[in-house]
Amino acid sequence: MAIQWFPGHMNKARRKISEAMPEIDLVVEVLDARLPWSSMNPLVDELRGDKTCIKVLNKADLADPDVTQQWVDYFGQQMNTKAMPLVAEDRNQVKKLVALCKQLGAARLERKQSIRIMIMGIPNVGKSTLINALAGRYIAKTGNEPAVTKANQMIDLKNGIVLSDTPGILWPKFENELSGYRLAASGAVKDTAMEYVEVATVALGYLLEHYAPQLAERYKLKETPASPTDALETIAAKRGCLKPGGIADLHKAAELVLHEMRSGKTGRISLESPAVVLRELAEIEARRLEAEALKNGSGSPDKPA
Repeated sequence: MAIQWFPGHMNKARRKISEAMPEIDLVVEVLDARLPWSSMNPLVDELRGDKTCIKVLNKADLADPDVTQQWVDYFGQQMNTKAMPLVAEDRNQVKKLVALCKQLGAARLERKQSIRIMIMGIPNVGKSTLINALAGRYIAKTGNEPAVTKANQMIDLKNGIVLSDTPGILWPKFENELSGYRLAASGAVKDTAMEYVEVATVALGYLLEHYAPQLAERYKLKETPASPTDALETIAAKRGCLKPGGIADLHKAAELVLHEMRSGKTGRISLESPAVVLRELAEIEARRLEAEALKNGSGSPDKPA
C-alpha cells in the first residue's frame, strides 16, 4: 500500500527539529506498540544524533505482551536507546516514564536545571494523549485521526522537566510495502485514504498466521479459513454484512474487522515482531541486490559479472 507522502511537510519538520535539537537533552519517541517498526520514523534517530532516546511503546494494552517484550529487548540493544511499554491513560505508567526521564537527566537536575525533552512521533500514535498525561492537564489537542498537532509548543511541567512538542511528523517513503498496510490497519492512516477490503485482507492474512485462535474465538469460526478472502467472506456471513440477495458485503465486513481489531475486541494483537520485520527487510535487500545485478548485466547477485 502506497501511503501519501508529503516531502514539503517532511522538509519543514526536519528543519524545525534540527534547529531545536541542540537545546534538547532527551528525545521521547512515541510508537504504536502493535507496530513499533512501522510507526517509527527514521528521521528521529537521524536527527537526534547521540542524544538518548526513549522509545515509548504506547497502546501496549492492545498489543501482544510477549511481542512487546521482544521489541523492548530489540530497542534496548541499540546505542543510547531505552524502550518501555506504556498506556498513556494510565497515571502510574506515566509516572514511571517521568522517573526514567529524571534518571537519564539526573546531571541537569543536580545543577538545578530542567531536563529538556522533545516528544516526537508520527500521527495517531497517542503523542498528544501522552503529553496531556505528563502535564496532568489538557495541553495538547487529541483526536482519533492523524495530524491533530499543527505547531511546536513548549510545556513546562513544573517538575524539572520541560517538553518540546513537535507536529506529528509524517512517515517517509517505505521500502517495506507491508508497513503501509499495518499503519492503515492500526488507524494511523485516514480512512478516506485507504481501501478497506485490501487492508483488511492483508491484516487477516497476518492474523490467520499468527493469531488464528483469537480470530476463531471472536468470529465463532469452527475451522480456520483457507485464505484471508475466505475469512472475510465468512465473517460477512456471520455478522450479517450482506447485500440484497445474500451477497457478502466485503467492504462492510472489512470495516467491522478493522474497527474491532483497533479497539482490542479481537484480542491483544501485534501486527509485527522483530523476527518478522527482520525477515522482510532481508527479503527486500535480496530483491534490491538481484535487481542491481540484473541492471549491471551480471544476471545474478551470486554470479561474478
